[in-house]
Amino acid sequence: MRTVFVFLITGFEEIEALATVDIMRRAGLDVRTVSLTGQRVVTGSHEVPVTADLLFDEVDFAAAKLLVIPGGTPAFDTHEGLKREVKAFYDKGGLVSAICASPMVLGRLGILKGRKATCYPGFEKYLEGAELHTSEPVVVDGNVVTGRGPGLTMDFALKLVEIVAGRDKRDAVASQLLLQ
Repeated sequence: MRTVFVFLITGFEEIEALATVDIMRRAGLDVRTVSLTGQRVVTGSHEVPVTADLLFDEVDFAAAKLLVIPGGTPAFDTHEGLKREVKAFYDKGGLVSAICASPMVLGRLGILKGRKATCYPGFEKYLEGAELHTSEPVVVDGNVVTGRGPGLTMDFALKLVEIVAGRDKRDAVASQLLLQ
């Protein structure tokens, strides 16, 4: 089974990271959290410490099925290794996703040029070349998925489950969560 990698950096949005991990694991997906700080414990934007499964240097990107960048901070856009791996994975046709502030990473890498995308209000200027759909909770365009923000994380995560595991699996997880 190929792996979903969810990245964590100091100041990440806990809801976007942890709810996405939870929902995807409920779907039976192999999901690993990855620290970009060099330390296993990463503190989110609301001071919640989270122990990552892996450090960035331990990730086997050849095993990736999906890369997920939660929001909460523009710091994701400062990690050169992350940007290099996201771009290389995308260039090979890999599925990349970002929510809230983090579509800026995709925008600055040129990944959103000519693609539909959404983001947290105020970050539109970083979605270079994107066709903005900022009133939408989740936007899928080819192998790129963007989400608007924390309150829409369930929609974002369920869409990722649907893309990776199918509509039936998405519906089963949504039903367990009392969502439809």
